[in-house]
Amino acid sequence: MSAALASGAHVIPCYIDARDEEAPWSPGAASRWWLHGALESLDAELHARGSRLVIRRGPTVTALKQLIEETGASAVYWNRLYDPSCMARDQNVKVELKARGIEALSFNAAMLLEPWQLATQAGTPFRVFTPFWRTLSARLDQVPPCAATPGTLHPVPATISSLRLADLGLLPQIPWTRGMSAAWDTSEHGAQKALARLKDEVVADYAAQRDLPGRQGTSRLSPNLHFGQLGPRQILHSLRGPQRKDQRICAGAADTFLRQVGWRDFAHYLLFHFPETPEQPFQPLFKGLPVRQDAVALERWQRGRTGIPLVDAGMRELWETGWMHNRVRMVVASFLTKNLGIHWSQGARWFWETLVDADLANNTMGWQWTAGCGADAAPYYRIFNPVAQAERFDPEGKYIRRWVAELARLPDRWIAQPWKAPPEVLRTAGVDLGKSYPRPVVDLAVSREQALAAYQTLRASRARP
Repeated sequence: MSAALASGAHVIPCYIDARDEEAPWSPGAASRWWLHGALESLDAELHARGSRLVIRRGPTVTALKQLIEETGASAVYWNRLYDPSCMARDQNVKVELKARGIEALSFNAAMLLEPWQLATQAGTPFRVFTPFWRTLSARLDQVPPCAATPGTLHPVPATISSLRLADLGLLPQIPWTRGMSAAWDTSEHGAQKALARLKDEVVADYAAQRDLPGRQGTSRLSPNLHFGQLGPRQILHSLRGPQRKDQRICAGAADTFLRQVGWRDFAHYLLFHFPETPEQPFQPLFKGLPVRQDAVALERWQRGRTGIPLVDAGMRELWETGWMHNRVRMVVASFLTKNLGIHWSQGARWFWETLVDADLANNTMGWQWTAGCGADAAPYYRIFNPVAQAERFDPEGKYIRRWVAELARLPDRWIAQPWKAPPEVLRTAGVDLGKSYPRPVVDLAVSREQALAAYQTLRASRARP
């Protein structure tokens, strides 16, 4: 919008609902819930400035042509997206509009630098994060600041019709979003509060707190970033700009957090250069890795009923709030792909439906990284032990007790592995394994060895002439 306003034009803010054009990755249920709230907030902000949001249905090109005929518009402005289907759609929009003599301009608001601005010395795309971040971080001074929020806007003529937001049917038919409503503020004001919390409370202790799911040590900005209510450039200049004397941000703490913003850029960079990765492994070798088809185990994982407390806590947090702590995301993904042997795409699809921050680039990179078939995978076959992870990062069991209430009375020593607790301890805590809380769906040690054996067989097959 800032570029459109800078042109001196009368701006008509418009949202076109064309989810079919984003297939096969049209927004999941939790994302649609957030989108509804974000559009509602945007319309309120526009009304406060004398304007309003015009809502239409796709196809995008058809809707834009109709709106151009109604308004006499001479230009269309939008921010770029990097999902393959969105890029194809936007390219078609540019071709169609330019053929009609309409100026079509897109801009970067979602990344620090564009994916085509960074390459290896050989001119090829980066495939590993560390050299990518080294190159990107050296150029952060080139990242322009964000434009100021506009004040008064021109009113949209009453003759320009608009659908009601409710007409889009973004909200679910069943009331499963109550927990999300309690956990999130989907407005732009909420995004600004979250950014202020990042500066005032999170960044200074981020390195020490970010891996502890029982504490509020992460930014929780991912949904705001995905929906464009905040941009990575905004975060960069907020953390590197002048600070109040009472703030505890130092350059090292800010850079630790900005490195994580860099990981987000890397995910979009990979999706841009390797658009097949939402469906295919980044490392082709893994196409030959055997996987299990186990609908019962998959459903137990989805519902947080695996009998592994840290895994169940994460999956229940996801279902209740539409979000999961990043450390726990890695644990539940490792458990699904390594211990249960289920294909990573099954987990990616579930996250896509249930995460409010479901982002194709981040979701793809995260799942492939944990499954071992993605960029920056470890030189060994990484398998997270959910008991060891709980004992290290949730030693007092605060996170598990919050989300797996039936284990709340277990002592810290047993809360991560109740199947090993003495019978008298279980009785005292009111835990009846197999009834009040399930027994483990799989043996962690045995399934780990099976996963390692399958991987070694795969590597041996590649080594054969």
